[in-house]
Amino acid sequence: MAMRPPVSVPTLSRRAKIVIGAIAVLLVLFTAIGTLTNVYVDYLWFDETGYTEVFWTELQTRALLFAVAGVATGGLTALAIYLAYRFRPTFRPMSLEQQNLERYRQSLEPRRTLVLSAVAVVVGLFAGFTAQGSWQTWLEFRNSTEFGRTDPEFGLDLSFFVFDYPFYRLLLGFGFAIVLLALVGSLLTHYLFGGLRLQTPGQKLTQAAMVQLSVLLGLFVLLKAFAYWMDRYGLVFSDRGEVFTGASYTDVNALLPAKTILMFAAAFCALAFFANVVVRNLRLPAAALVLLLLSSLVIGVAYPAIVQQFVVRPSADQREAEYISRAIAATRDAYGLTEDKVTFIDYAQSATGDEADTEAALAELRADTETIPNARLLDPNVLSATFTARQQIRNWYGFPEKLDIDRYTIDGVTQDYVVAVRELDTASLSENQSSWINRHTVYTHGNGFVAAPANRVVDVVEGQEGGLPNFTTADLPTTGNIEVEQSRIYYGELLQENDEDVYSVVGAPEGQAPREFDRPEDDDSDDEGQINNTYDGEGGVAIGSFFRQLAFAIHYRERNFLLSGAVNDASRVLYVRDPRDRVEKAAPFLEVDGDPYPAVIDGRITWILDGYTTSDSFPYAEFLELGEAATDAQTNQGTTALPDEQFNYIRNSVKATVDAYDGTVRLYEWDTEDPVLETYMEAFPGVVLPKEDMPQELEDHVRYPEDLFKLQRDILTRYHVSDPQDFYQNNDRWQVPVDPTQEGVDEAQPPYYILAQRPGDDGATFQLTSALNAFRRPNLSAFISASSDPESYGQIQVLQLPGNTPFLGPQQVQDTFNADPDVARDLNLFRSADSQPVFGNLLTLPIGENGLLYVQPLYVEGTSQNAFPLLRRVLVAYGDQVGYAETLAEALDQVFGTGAGDVAIDSGDDPEPEPEPTPTDPTEPPTEPTPPPSGGGTGSTPELDQAVQRLDAALGALEEAQRSGDFAAQGQALEELQAAVEAYQAAQAAAGPGG
Repeated sequence: MAMRPPVSVPTLSRRAKIVIGAIAVLLVLFTAIGTLTNVYVDYLWFDETGYTEVFWTELQTRALLFAVAGVATGGLTALAIYLAYRFRPTFRPMSLEQQNLERYRQSLEPRRTLVLSAVAVVVGLFAGFTAQGSWQTWLEFRNSTEFGRTDPEFGLDLSFFVFDYPFYRLLLGFGFAIVLLALVGSLLTHYLFGGLRLQTPGQKLTQAAMVQLSVLLGLFVLLKAFAYWMDRYGLVFSDRGEVFTGASYTDVNALLPAKTILMFAAAFCALAFFANVVVRNLRLPAAALVLLLLSSLVIGVAYPAIVQQFVVRPSADQREAEYISRAIAATRDAYGLTEDKVTFIDYAQSATGDEADTEAALAELRADTETIPNARLLDPNVLSATFTARQQIRNWYGFPEKLDIDRYTIDGVTQDYVVAVRELDTASLSENQSSWINRHTVYTHGNGFVAAPANRVVDVVEGQEGGLPNFTTADLPTTGNIEVEQSRIYYGELLQENDEDVYSVVGAPEGQAPREFDRPEDDDSDDEGQINNTYDGEGGVAIGSFFRQLAFAIHYRERNFLLSGAVNDASRVLYVRDPRDRVEKAAPFLEVDGDPYPAVIDGRITWILDGYTTSDSFPYAEFLELGEAATDAQTNQGTTALPDEQFNYIRNSVKATVDAYDGTVRLYEWDTEDPVLETYMEAFPGVVLPKEDMPQELEDHVRYPEDLFKLQRDILTRYHVSDPQDFYQNNDRWQVPVDPTQEGVDEAQPPYYILAQRPGDDGATFQLTSALNAFRRPNLSAFISASSDPESYGQIQVLQLPGNTPFLGPQQVQDTFNADPDVARDLNLFRSADSQPVFGNLLTLPIGENGLLYVQPLYVEGTSQNAFPLLRRVLVAYGDQVGYAETLAEALDQVFGTGAGDVAIDSGDDPEPEPEPTPTDPTEPPTEPTPPPSGGGTGSTPELDQAVQRLDAALGALEEAQRSGDFAAQGQALEELQAAVEAYQAAQAAAGPGG
């Protein structure tokens, strides 16, 4: 046979090498500059906020893991390849196979050091980048804190599973990766240089190749033995039980012994491979490997499957009882639902609609002095447009899509308020306001705090339009019953645009005219009239030096940092301005609740946020998808969705604050018994302040967090059942109802904050509540409330309704409202070309010891671009009785009898409503005039009196037409009302200013 000469590998010209080298250097240089600039800008942020401990600890930990994993993986892989090359055969048979390989050998021989180094670097970089992402796993292992509780199967402290087990699994994974890479590299090298001959007759492996491959295979099987040992502990996360998480009957009685046997079998197999270093015969390790594979199939797969199918399934509710009990206890523990936190009350509702029950309920209603007077009529999920219409002031101000609920004690009376801050909304800037100077140096902040009592609206008095929130703190400058000393908002929820941070350049040398727009001039009707301001807070990063200006120019890809006169020696850059982003950056070990809320603390507007510590390694606890479980009908509509990560342990361990003016971030320990938080406090000393340092005024404003509550109510739908057999059979399971107020939306009803008195409590508390239905049925089964009161914070009360009586659930109540003749008639009237009805939150209020009252506001909103909702009706349901009127008191009268509403409302000693402050926006259109009572008065004329009488008659005709449901008569009445209004306006104009 003719032998073909080796073919040389083509080489690049010198010029091509120079060009390629230059391009590569430039790419590396630009990448390095961009990366280093981002790291530097990050460091400046941490230095500004005082959290450099977090920056350096995270950076050092990532660097350590990167280096260790990179050197170990790249170095050991390169070592294995080097040894394979070092012990290559000196002489190779001249077979066709070897001839084909000769060209590659000739090409690699002169460059073997370079190629080996490149392989080591590339493999090391991949391993390092992978390992550095597990920096929290290392910190948890390094600083682990004991739980003080042991698991029921192995008797180990829970910290082993939460902190140690994940790290051992990480090490095991890298061990397997290193051995596999070394094995692959050795095989390729031996094949290339003749140590492994696949097609050549005779011996396939040289002695050196056999020794090296035997050692590597022995190490791989030895790691497998360790993996079998770790698999035993991994059974606490098994899902074989189908309806519960954790080691099941089959896992404990069949798979656990099998894993132990397989561990010894794998160790024996590893010894056989190591013995082959001396014996140098593949038969022994091959036989051991076959034995291991057969054992894993028979005792590791087949035997547990037989036990599960023929022993467990025929009587699973009995066989699994012990393990279900473990899962129930562990899941309740993992989600903070232990007996000391949750109280179950059998709540026998008496409202079935008959006369006796109504009389009993009326007695409860008269005795109630806390819940009904505080019944919330303002829905923060609906009224953003109303706040915007009445309090926006300028187009570049805005309010979030979802407002917030908080409570304040004014003159000794605690009241819940709908609150919001007037933030900068750069998305609303007009085209001529959108230059870089305007966006980043002029329009830099919002201004003002707005609050309205949640239980009342403005009546049609004093020239004001009815159905509006009664703003008791509002306007610019901010005035009202909540004292605000610093009202400027430089850090807020709206300072994000296309998911990117909106930065501002603030500050100016002393004596320079202020540049930043602050607010309109007082009582100025000209849009040009304004008051400017220069930021004097401590927030932001100083960029007086050229080097820092260059760094931010590169970071934001914006040359104005170097060219604009607005950037000077006194300038500061404010960035990472969303409160949630700031807390997540300062405490990367926390998951942050999706709904920050503003509160006035010591005269300053402060964002309050809830931080969670989580784990996915709590034994026997059910797993949830964080984002999915915390999603409801309002998620992503003014709130932020949590990341969709799997977890099975959570604690509201931290309360965080962000100052709206200077961005100061403070983290306070809230759960003093959370081992996960204690572990991170060891890793980041001084980052989380002790609970004792929390100001009392701040503690008075903490709320039970919504996202945690949604997770807990989801768990309670199943784990309120204590009996293992009932749990297995899904007896008495509950379900989170769908939000009935949004048509076509199949998402969970959000929980609601209310100020109410819980059964058994002495007074009203601020609490987060939710109704629960029977599983796959619309009937009500339970009512949950979590207290936000500092004295009873976190205490969850579950009112369990009798399961044999069909109490109405939220959707059924909503259907009952919609089917009421008066409601249906008005809904048809409100649904027109000019308006649409908007249902507010359907609140469930416990009354006394055995009654649940449903209250829902009904708003009407115009269809024009700038329309906003106004409260027009209030709906009430108790049993099968429905009330529907313009006020809560009138609706209660319809359900419980005349006078019931006045008794219930007056019993709360609610202060008289304050008139709404007059909006300062000169562009706000005036409200329609309210006619004076007929009979004249100052400035009255006969024509004016006649016009008033005509208005009264037209209104009476319209009301009569609405009651009768005669749509034709309604149309005629509306036309007459329009004519009467025009006649009145003409008479008023003729009467002059005194009219």
